[in-house]
Amino acid sequence: MTTPLFDVCVVGSANVDLVATTDRLPGPGETVLGFTYAEHAGGKGLNQVVAASRAGARCAFVGAVGDDDAGRQLVATLSAESIDQSALRTLENIPTGRALIGVSAQAENSIIVVPGANGALTANDVRAMADSARVLLVQLEVPVPAVHAALLAARAAGAITILNPAPAAVLRGDMLALCDVVIPNEHEAEILGGSDHLLALGARAVVITMGARGARLCTPGGPDITVPAFAVDAVDSTAAGDAFCGAFAAALSRGSDLTNALRFASAAGALATTHAGAVPSLPGLEDIEALIASQG
Repeated sequence: MTTPLFDVCVVGSANVDLVATTDRLPGPGETVLGFTYAEHAGGKGLNQVVAASRAGARCAFVGAVGDDDAGRQLVATLSAESIDQSALRTLENIPTGRALIGVSAQAENSIIVVPGANGALTANDVRAMADSARVLLVQLEVPVPAVHAALLAARAAGAITILNPAPAAVLRGDMLALCDVVIPNEHEAEILGGSDHLLALGARAVVITMGARGARLCTPGGPDITVPAFAVDAVDSTAAGDAFCGAFAAALSRGSDLTNALRFASAAGALATTHAGAVPSLPGLEDIEALIASQG
Protein backbone atom coordinates (compact mmCIF):
# COMPACT_ATOMS: atom_id res chain seq x y z
CA MET A 1 0.00 0.00 0.00
CA THR A 2 1.34 3.44 -0.92
CA THR A 3 1.44 6.12 1.78
CA PRO A 4 -2.24 7.07 2.26
CA LEU A 5 -3.43 10.65 1.98
CA PHE A 6 -5.84 10.22 4.90
CA ASP A 7 -6.27 8.20 8.06
CA VAL A 8 -9.98 7.52 7.50
CA CYS A 9 -12.19 7.79 4.41
CA VAL A 10 -15.94 7.59 4.98
CA VAL A 11 -18.31 6.79 2.12
CA GLY A 12 -21.89 7.47 3.15
CA SER A 13 -24.91 9.67 3.62
CA ALA A 14 -25.21 13.35 4.50
CA ASN A 15 -28.55 14.65 5.77
CA VAL A 16 -30.09 17.52 7.62
CA ASP A 17 -31.67 16.13 10.80
CA LEU A 18 -35.03 17.54 11.85
CA VAL A 19 -35.23 16.72 15.56
CA ALA A 20 -38.28 16.94 17.84
CA THR A 21 -38.22 16.03 21.53
CA THR A 22 -41.23 14.59 23.30
CA ASP A 23 -42.12 12.87 26.56
CA ARG A 24 -42.55 9.55 24.77
CA LEU A 25 -42.44 8.37 21.18
CA PRO A 26 -45.85 7.90 19.51
CA GLY A 27 -47.30 4.51 18.70
CA PRO A 28 -48.98 3.69 15.35
CA GLY A 29 -51.70 6.21 14.54
CA GLU A 30 -50.92 8.29 17.64
CA THR A 31 -50.10 11.99 17.91
CA VAL A 32 -48.02 13.34 20.79
CA LEU A 33 -46.96 16.88 21.65
CA GLY A 34 -43.31 17.86 21.34
CA PHE A 35 -41.22 20.09 23.57
CA THR A 36 -38.42 21.38 21.33
CA TYR A 37 -37.41 21.37 17.67
CA ALA A 38 -33.99 21.82 16.06
CA GLU A 39 -32.18 21.23 12.77
CA HIS A 40 -28.66 19.77 12.72
CA ALA A 41 -26.19 18.37 10.22
CA GLY A 42 -26.42 14.58 10.21
CA GLY A 43 -26.59 11.39 8.17
CA LYS A 44 -24.62 8.29 9.15
CA GLY A 45 -21.77 9.04 6.78
CA LEU A 46 -21.35 12.66 7.81
CA ASN A 47 -21.77 11.84 11.51
CA GLN A 48 -19.13 9.13 11.33
CA VAL A 49 -16.57 11.19 9.44
CA VAL A 50 -16.98 14.07 11.90
CA ALA A 51 -16.66 11.59 14.78
CA ALA A 52 -13.44 10.19 13.29
CA SER A 53 -12.05 13.68 12.70
CA ARG A 54 -12.81 14.84 16.25
CA ALA A 55 -11.21 11.61 17.50
CA GLY A 56 -7.95 12.73 15.91
CA ALA A 57 -7.97 11.28 12.39
CA ARG A 58 -7.25 13.05 9.08
CA CYS A 59 -10.46 12.40 7.15
CA ALA A 60 -12.05 12.47 3.70
CA PHE A 61 -15.75 12.18 2.92
CA VAL A 62 -17.39 10.72 -0.19
CA GLY A 63 -21.10 11.43 -0.65
CA ALA A 64 -23.72 13.57 -2.38
CA VAL A 65 -25.86 16.59 -1.47
CA GLY A 66 -28.37 18.71 -3.34
CA ASP A 67 -27.72 22.17 -4.76
CA ASP A 68 -29.83 23.75 -2.01
CA ASP A 69 -29.50 25.53 1.33
CA ALA A 70 -29.40 22.20 3.18
CA GLY A 71 -26.52 20.99 1.02
CA ARG A 72 -24.60 24.20 1.61
CA GLN A 73 -25.17 23.78 5.36
CA LEU A 74 -23.60 20.31 5.23
CA VAL A 75 -20.63 21.52 3.16
CA ALA A 76 -20.04 24.22 5.76
CA THR A 77 -20.11 21.58 8.51
CA LEU A 78 -17.48 19.46 6.76
CA SER A 79 -15.33 22.53 6.13
CA ALA A 80 -15.50 23.55 9.78
CA GLU A 81 -14.16 20.11 10.74
CA SER A 82 -11.30 20.28 8.16
CA ILE A 83 -12.63 17.21 6.32
CA ASP A 84 -11.63 16.73 2.67
CA GLN A 85 -14.63 17.12 0.33
CA SER A 86 -12.97 16.67 -3.05
CA ALA A 87 -15.17 13.61 -3.74
CA LEU A 88 -18.42 15.21 -2.51
CA ARG A 89 -20.96 15.58 -5.35
CA THR A 90 -23.43 18.47 -5.52
CA LEU A 91 -26.48 17.48 -7.58
CA GLU A 92 -29.06 19.69 -9.29
CA ASN A 93 -32.80 18.93 -9.10
CA ILE A 94 -32.34 16.39 -6.27
CA PRO A 95 -32.82 17.62 -2.69
CA THR A 96 -30.33 17.00 0.08
CA GLY A 97 -31.28 14.07 2.31
CA ARG A 98 -33.37 14.55 5.43
CA ALA A 99 -33.86 12.57 8.63
CA LEU A 100 -36.99 13.05 10.74
CA ILE A 101 -36.02 12.21 14.34
CA GLY A 102 -38.16 11.91 17.45
CA VAL A 103 -36.38 11.79 20.82
CA SER A 104 -38.14 10.72 24.04
CA ALA A 105 -37.49 11.82 27.61
CA GLN A 106 -35.88 8.38 28.13
CA ALA A 107 -33.26 9.23 25.43
CA GLU A 108 -34.75 6.73 22.96
CA ASN A 109 -35.19 7.79 19.34
CA SER A 110 -37.20 6.96 16.24
CA ILE A 111 -35.85 7.94 12.82
CA ILE A 112 -37.25 8.19 9.27
CA VAL A 113 -34.61 8.84 6.60
CA VAL A 114 -35.48 10.37 3.21
CA PRO A 115 -32.34 9.70 1.08
CA GLY A 116 -32.61 12.47 -1.52
CA ALA A 117 -29.19 13.02 -3.13
CA ASN A 118 -27.70 10.16 -1.12
CA GLY A 119 -29.61 7.74 -3.32
CA ALA A 120 -27.81 8.99 -6.44
CA LEU A 121 -24.28 8.04 -5.31
CA THR A 122 -22.71 5.61 -7.80
CA ALA A 123 -19.81 3.17 -7.90
CA ASN A 124 -17.89 5.59 -10.13
CA ASP A 125 -18.23 8.34 -7.52
CA VAL A 126 -16.38 6.38 -4.85
CA ARG A 127 -13.49 4.66 -6.62
CA ALA A 128 -11.17 7.67 -6.83
CA MET A 129 -11.12 8.25 -3.06
CA ALA A 130 -11.94 4.92 -1.38
CA ASP A 131 -8.35 3.67 -1.74
CA SER A 132 -6.76 6.85 -0.33
CA ALA A 133 -6.89 6.11 3.41
CA ARG A 134 -5.58 3.66 6.00
CA VAL A 135 -9.18 2.85 6.99
CA LEU A 136 -12.39 2.84 4.93
CA LEU A 137 -15.71 3.14 6.78
CA VAL A 138 -19.03 2.58 4.99
CA GLN A 139 -22.71 2.16 5.90
CA LEU A 140 -25.91 1.30 3.98
CA GLU A 141 -27.67 4.67 3.66
CA VAL A 142 -26.26 5.01 0.13
CA PRO A 143 -26.75 2.51 -2.75
CA VAL A 144 -25.16 -0.90 -2.16
CA PRO A 145 -23.25 -0.86 -5.51
CA ALA A 146 -21.39 2.24 -4.32
CA VAL A 147 -20.62 0.58 -0.97
CA HIS A 148 -19.40 -2.57 -2.71
CA ALA A 149 -17.17 -0.59 -5.08
CA ALA A 150 -15.66 1.31 -2.16
CA LEU A 151 -14.87 -1.92 -0.30
CA LEU A 152 -13.29 -3.43 -3.42
CA ALA A 153 -11.07 -0.39 -3.99
CA ALA A 154 -10.00 -0.16 -0.36
CA ARG A 155 -9.25 -3.88 -0.06
CA ALA A 156 -7.16 -3.78 -3.26
CA ALA A 157 -5.17 -0.88 -1.77
CA GLY A 158 -4.53 -2.77 1.47
CA ALA A 159 -6.71 -0.56 3.67
CA ILE A 160 -8.64 -1.73 6.73
CA THR A 161 -12.33 -1.99 5.79
CA ILE A 162 -15.23 -1.41 8.19
CA LEU A 163 -18.93 -1.86 7.41
CA ASN A 164 -21.67 -0.49 9.66
CA PRO A 165 -24.68 -2.39 8.21
CA ALA A 166 -27.29 0.25 8.96
CA PRO A 167 -30.05 0.19 8.01
CA ALA A 168 -29.86 -3.62 8.09
CA ALA A 169 -30.22 -5.36 4.72
CA VAL A 170 -29.51 -8.78 3.26
CA LEU A 171 -25.84 -8.73 2.23
CA ARG A 172 -24.00 -10.89 -0.26
CA GLY A 173 -21.22 -13.09 1.04
CA ASP A 174 -18.71 -11.67 -1.44
CA MET A 175 -19.35 -8.21 0.00
CA LEU A 176 -18.91 -9.36 3.60
CA ALA A 177 -15.69 -11.12 2.61
CA LEU A 178 -14.28 -7.65 1.84
CA CYS A 179 -14.88 -6.46 5.42
CA ASP A 180 -12.25 -6.57 8.13
CA VAL A 181 -14.82 -5.48 10.72
CA VAL A 182 -18.63 -5.42 10.63
CA ILE A 183 -20.30 -3.23 13.32
CA PRO A 184 -24.06 -3.85 13.75
CA ASN A 185 -26.18 -3.06 16.77
CA GLU A 186 -28.12 -5.91 18.40
CA HIS A 187 -31.20 -5.40 16.22
CA GLU A 188 -29.15 -5.31 13.02
CA ALA A 189 -27.11 -8.35 14.08
CA GLU A 190 -30.31 -10.34 14.60
CA ILE A 191 -31.66 -9.38 11.17
CA LEU A 192 -28.32 -10.34 9.58
CA GLY A 193 -28.27 -13.78 11.21
CA GLY A 194 -25.94 -13.15 14.16
CA SER A 195 -22.19 -12.86 14.55
CA ASP A 196 -21.46 -16.51 13.70
CA HIS A 197 -23.31 -16.14 10.40
CA LEU A 198 -21.49 -12.93 9.50
CA LEU A 199 -18.13 -14.51 10.31
CA ALA A 200 -19.00 -17.60 8.27
CA LEU A 201 -19.76 -15.37 5.28
CA GLY A 202 -16.26 -13.89 5.43
CA ALA A 203 -16.16 -10.97 7.87
CA ARG A 204 -12.89 -11.10 9.81
CA ALA A 205 -14.39 -9.64 12.99
CA VAL A 206 -17.84 -8.56 14.21
CA VAL A 207 -18.43 -5.86 16.83
CA ILE A 208 -21.98 -5.75 18.24
CA THR A 209 -22.98 -2.55 20.02
CA MET A 210 -25.40 -3.19 22.89
CA GLY A 211 -26.22 0.26 24.26
CA ALA A 212 -26.10 0.39 28.05
CA ARG A 213 -24.73 -3.19 28.14
CA GLY A 214 -21.55 -2.26 26.27
CA ALA A 215 -20.12 -3.79 23.09
CA ARG A 216 -18.97 -7.29 22.15
CA LEU A 217 -16.11 -8.32 19.85
CA CYS A 218 -16.47 -11.64 18.03
CA THR A 219 -13.70 -13.25 15.97
CA PRO A 220 -13.40 -16.67 14.27
CA GLY A 221 -12.32 -19.31 16.77
CA GLY A 222 -11.68 -16.81 19.56
CA PRO A 223 -13.59 -16.10 22.77
CA ASP A 224 -15.96 -13.14 22.59
CA ILE A 225 -14.69 -10.02 24.37
CA THR A 226 -17.21 -7.67 25.99
CA VAL A 227 -16.35 -4.10 26.97
CA PRO A 228 -18.82 -2.68 29.52
CA ALA A 229 -20.52 0.63 28.78
CA PHE A 230 -19.12 3.78 30.33
CA ALA A 231 -21.31 5.39 32.99
CA VAL A 232 -22.70 8.75 31.81
CA ASP A 233 -25.89 10.78 32.20
CA ALA A 234 -27.62 10.09 28.87
CA VAL A 235 -30.06 12.59 27.36
CA ASP A 236 -30.22 11.60 23.66
CA SER A 237 -28.94 8.43 21.97
CA THR A 238 -29.01 9.98 18.47
CA ALA A 239 -25.65 9.38 16.71
CA ALA A 240 -24.17 7.34 19.58
CA GLY A 241 -23.62 4.45 17.19
CA ASP A 242 -22.05 6.80 14.65
CA ALA A 243 -19.73 8.20 17.31
CA PHE A 244 -18.71 4.62 18.12
CA CYS A 245 -18.01 3.73 14.48
CA GLY A 246 -16.06 6.89 13.69
CA ALA A 247 -13.95 6.65 16.84
CA PHE A 248 -13.32 2.94 16.19
CA ALA A 249 -12.04 3.75 12.68
CA ALA A 250 -9.84 6.55 14.03
CA ALA A 251 -8.32 4.22 16.63
CA LEU A 252 -7.56 1.51 14.05
CA SER A 253 -5.96 4.11 11.77
CA ARG A 254 -3.47 4.86 14.58
CA GLY A 255 -2.55 1.18 14.93
CA SER A 256 -4.75 0.22 17.90
CA ASP A 257 -5.67 -3.44 18.21
CA LEU A 258 -9.36 -4.40 18.10
CA THR A 259 -9.80 -4.56 21.89
CA ASN A 260 -8.31 -1.12 22.57
CA ALA A 261 -10.22 0.35 19.63
CA LEU A 262 -13.39 -1.15 21.09
CA ARG A 263 -12.85 0.58 24.43
CA PHE A 264 -11.98 3.91 22.78
CA ALA A 265 -15.10 3.70 20.62
CA SER A 266 -17.29 2.76 23.58
CA ALA A 267 -16.18 5.90 25.41
CA ALA A 268 -16.99 8.03 22.36
CA GLY A 269 -20.42 6.43 21.99
CA ALA A 270 -21.22 7.02 25.65
CA LEU A 271 -20.21 10.68 25.50
CA ALA A 272 -22.41 11.22 22.44
CA THR A 273 -25.49 10.39 24.53
CA THR A 274 -24.79 13.25 26.93
CA HIS A 275 -25.72 15.98 24.41
CA ALA A 276 -28.71 16.48 22.13
CA GLY A 277 -28.46 16.19 18.35
CA ALA A 278 -26.13 14.31 16.03
CA VAL A 279 -23.05 16.34 15.04
CA PRO A 280 -23.33 18.60 18.13
CA SER A 281 -23.03 15.52 20.37
CA LEU A 282 -19.89 14.00 18.83
CA PRO A 283 -17.00 14.16 21.32
CA GLY A 284 -13.41 15.28 20.83
CA LEU A 285 -10.24 13.30 21.47
CA GLU A 286 -9.47 14.94 24.83
CA ASP A 287 -12.93 14.20 26.20
CA ILE A 288 -12.77 10.57 25.07
CA GLU A 289 -9.38 10.06 26.65
CA ALA A 290 -10.51 11.79 29.86
CA LEU A 291 -13.54 9.49 30.20
CA ILE A 292 -11.38 6.41 29.69
CA ALA A 293 -8.89 7.64 32.29
CA SER A 294 -11.62 8.51 34.81
CA GLN A 295 -13.31 5.09 34.61
CA GLY A 296 -10.21 2.93 34.35
